[in-house]
Amino acid sequence: MPTQPRVRRGGASGASPGSLPGSPPGPHAELRTGVVWQVLRQALIARSRAAGREGLEVLDTGGGSGSFAVPVARLGHQVTVVDPSPNALFALERRAAEEGMEERVRGLQGDTRDLLDVAERGGYDMVLCHGVLEYVDDPAAGLRAVAGALRDDGGTLSLLAAGTGGAVLSRALAGRFAEARRVLGDPAGRWGEADPVPHRFSVEELKALVTDAGLVPGEVHGVRIFTDLVPGALVDTEPEALRELTRLEAEAAVVPAFQAVAGELHVLAEVP
Repeated sequence: MPTQPRVRRGGASGASPGSLPGSPPGPHAELRTGVVWQVLRQALIARSRAAGREGLEVLDTGGGSGSFAVPVARLGHQVTVVDPSPNALFALERRAAEEGMEERVRGLQGDTRDLLDVAERGGYDMVLCHGVLEYVDDPAAGLRAVAGALRDDGGTLSLLAAGTGGAVLSRALAGRFAEARRVLGDPAGRWGEADPVPHRFSVEELKALVTDAGLVPGEVHGVRIFTDLVPGALVDTEPEALRELTRLEAEAAVVPAFQAVAGELHVLAEVP
């Protein structure tokens, strides 16, 4: 788990198709994570059916204040959040209590280096690793630790990480062409020393990391393909524009050409 600041996370609007109940409202949250919520909900249903249980044991690594954990708990699952920040875990506890989910959500302090000392090895039906891998010193080792928390007889990983192509596009559109070129040539996908993100990944790189961790990569979705490029005032003041952009994001998420320029990439993986 990261010790550096992470990408800010939000939930989808409760009014959005495919959103999870209890997820934070707001157009920007809906656009940034709507695709992830939709895929995650379906993955939870599929894992419940495979396990023969409605309630799953879910681990949220680097889960912070619970923007994913609390809505998942509201679906009837038990969620353990591991995060290095005491402040984030305090906010998680408060949020879970406000949502009446304090019996279904617990927080533990730790990071990827001691993840399997803090969380149970092989104890979880699903592990969420969202906005974490790009901040880990050794992504391969970090993902192996995350995979080790999944049950040997079947488990699902939900992996969300920063995309290289999205950084190239955003730097170029900002007129920072040299930085865009540097992202292309940098093994870590960084645009310079001031870049706050230590690692970015292509679809192929994430799949390779997942495979090396002993898991089988499955569905891939691009996230934040257009969202970061559209003026906020447009979606704030035009409800129809928000709905259409949300649909566009969802439809483009499964197209490889658009995944290549997505701000983030979401990969589902399974224990073989």
